Parts: sequence; structure tokens; C-alpha cells
Amino acid sequence: MPSNSYLKPDLLHWDGELRDDLALVVGPDGTVLEARPADEVPQASRLAGRAILPGLVNGHSHAFQRLIRGRTEFVAEGHQSDDFWSWRELMYQAASGLDPEGVYVASRQAFLEMALAGITTVGEFHYLHHQPTGIPYEDREELAHQVIRAARDVGLRICLLRVGYARAGFQVKANPRQRRFIDPDVETFVRSAESLQREYQADPFVRVGLAPHSVRAVPRAWLEKLTGRTEPLHMHVAEQPAEVAACLAEHKRTPVQLLEEVGLLREGFTAVHAIHLEEVDVARLGRARTSICACPSTERNLGDGVVPADALLRAGARICFGTDSQATIDMLEEARQLEGHLRLVRLRRAVLDPGGGRPDGLAQRMFEMATVHGAKSLGFETGALKPGAPADYFTVDLNHPSLVGAARESLLPSLMLGGGKAAIREVVVQGKTLVSDGHHLLIAKSREEFTDLTRRIFE
Repeated sequence: MPSNSYLKPDLLHWDGELRDDLALVVGPDGTVLEARPADEVPQASRLAGRAILPGLVNGHSHAFQRLIRGRTEFVAEGHQSDDFWSWRELMYQAASGLDPEGVYVASRQAFLEMALAGITTVGEFHYLHHQPTGIPYEDREELAHQVIRAARDVGLRICLLRVGYARAGFQVKANPRQRRFIDPDVETFVRSAESLQREYQADPFVRVGLAPHSVRAVPRAWLEKLTGRTEPLHMHVAEQPAEVAACLAEHKRTPVQLLEEVGLLREGFTAVHAIHLEEVDVARLGRARTSICACPSTERNLGDGVVPADALLRAGARICFGTDSQATIDMLEEARQLEGHLRLVRLRRAVLDPGGGRPDGLAQRMFEMATVHGAKSLGFETGALKPGAPADYFTVDLNHPSLVGAARESLLPSLMLGGGKAAIREVVVQGKTLVSDGHHLLIAKSREEFTDLTRRIFE
């Protein structure tokens, strides 16, 4: 009969702090039972030179966009500058070249890199639905199944955020590159999500949420149909000034004001980006206890702007992180970039520090955003090691050059603000090891098949 596992690292993240006197007890079903004083558990497996921390949560991902990393970093001939909108056309080119197996291969590579970076749960904002012609597959959810398969083959938990997409924009001519995204009506969008929910309802590693893409991509009538639903609800909100201007032109309201008016702002709602906000919008998002998913590496890469996370936190919202376009896959870097961007904008240091003079207070807050807040946004009971929670965690090598010299009280600040993801060595989901000493069993296979895919699409 399977027995409990007892793990004794040098440091264990437990109840919001790093402890050097505890052993982690994991049941045979992969759930955390307790943390016991290490001297009471002589049979514990000693993890010398390691710290155990809760697995990171990636709240917003477009996995297939891993294909365009390094392929959009130039100003196209005939253009004076590059921005989100020109980047988007190159992204559409990649999306148009994928068949179901290509979606699987591209997604698997992105998810593999996430696992190697200590990510154990991902929210996949999924809007590739149909054939390149716009005609649905025989199995309408074929591409969603491929994305979920990729996540599960790597070993990650996934919340598949099934996207609703109605149009190119307000008074914008239809874009043929978007045919793969478009549903004919809101009922089809909701039925598709509900079909996926039924299919995966018994799988504890898979959740399905709803994601009306943005106010530019869905009309008000679609948003009104989603009022009162209880599953995770994610949406791109105020990422670009042009989006806000179009919403004002169509609705005479900002995107956040529109969402509040139709009744979508609630604790289970996640506004992705939420950059270009008026003060009253910040107050609305905070009052509703929404989550804000900041994606700093993508927001910087696309020139979007900086999420006003300090103001949003003061108003009562929660902040989590996403890798979005896969410009880089490193949740520690996402947290670090958000704080760094705010320092440049506010002209001061430690902008997100909650106060109180605690030396690791800023790092603890950033880590909570990258774990607990992300899990809450996706509706998973992960993000912290506590009794009854899944044993989802990663280890860091305390002897890694980026962490050498860090003491117990300075390790988390060193990791969050100066460490590298190369210090992450083991990654575990539900008690099962996915990454061992920096190695995942799928690395070689994924590398070969992903390389072949990129050649087929771009050469």
C-alpha cells in the first residue's frame, strides 16, 4: 500500500515564510498532509541545498505564440515604427499555418518551458477554434483538446479559457486572418465552453472558463449573456489606447465602466492587462475585488504600457501574472519587471512593498501574486503548500550562483528580485515529479518536433 512521503529541504515555504525546521508530509494521493518539526521525522528524505516553494501559476498564456518569439523584433519595410497592431498581423500569419497537430506541438513546447521555469498551473486564453477557412472541425473543440493534451502530457494543470470572438472591431471591416477565431453567435460560444466543461469535469487537472476576448471583439449583447455565470471569466481589458477610444465611440463608456454596467465585474472576473485606466476605473475594479493579470514582459515587448498595480492594490484588486505572448517564459521575471516598470514610472523604489519594514515584505507580496493570486484567478486550490492542498511545488538550488550568500530571511528577495530561473531544479505536480535536476523527459522530443514545425511555417 502506498505510504506518505516525508521531505526535509533546507528551507520550506510554509504559512507565508521560509522555515528551516520543518519537513513536508505528502500523502500517497499527492496532497499535502502537514508540515512537521523535522526532528520528529527521522525518516524524511533529506534535500540538502534545496528550498521547496509552492508552484508558480501562469494566469494568461497564448501558447501557440511561442512560434513567433524572435521573429517580430524589427520595423517592417515601409513602416516608420512598430507597435501592437503590426505585431498582431505577424502573429496572425503564424496562427493561419497551424493544423491540430501543429497546435499541439507549439503548445507543448510552451508548456514544457513553463514546467522548467517552476510553473505548475497555466491559464490558456484559447482562441484558435476552427480551420484556417473558418469552417469548424468535425469535432468543434478539436483544437481545445490538443491544447489540453499538450498541457497534460507535460504534466501541468490547465484552465482552458475558451475565448468568444465575434468581430474584428467596432465599425472595422472583417479580417480574413481572424476566421479561425470567430463564432457566429454568443450561444455557440457558450455551448462550446459548456461542452468542454462536461467533458473534463472529472479531471482534477483541467478546468474550463469563459473568455470574451475584449470589448473590441465582442458586442455588448454578448457580454450581457454572460452575467451571473460562476466559472472563471477572463477578458483583455484596456490593453491599448485605441481599444479605449473605440469603446468610448461605440458605448460612450470606458471598457471598465461598460463591464460594470453589464454586471461582469466580480471576484471571479480577471481583467488581463488593465493598463489604460481612469482613476474611477481603478476604483471600480478594486470595489468588485477583481483580479488583474499583468503580463509585463509582453506589455513591454509590445509597447503597451505599465499596469498601475500599486493603485489597483490600494483599491482592493488582486494582481497575478501571465506570460501572454511567450516573449519570455519566466514568472520570476514577470514579477520583477512589474516592480521595475513601476519604479521607473513612480521614480522611487519598492513601489509594491506593503509596508511594515519587513525585509522580505516586497518579495513575499510578489511571490503571493505569482502563486496564490494566480490560482484564485483560475479557480484552482493551488498556489500554497497547506494541509489538503495539492503538492504542487518547485525547488531552488541554494548553491546556484544567483543565490549564493542568501540567508533564510533574504532568500525570497534574492530569488524574486535577482535570481534566475536556472536555479529551479525540481518541479512537482500532485506529488509527481515533472522536472528532475532541471531535466524533463520531453525536452528532446519537443525540441525536434517544434523545430520541424517552425521550418514548415516560416521557411
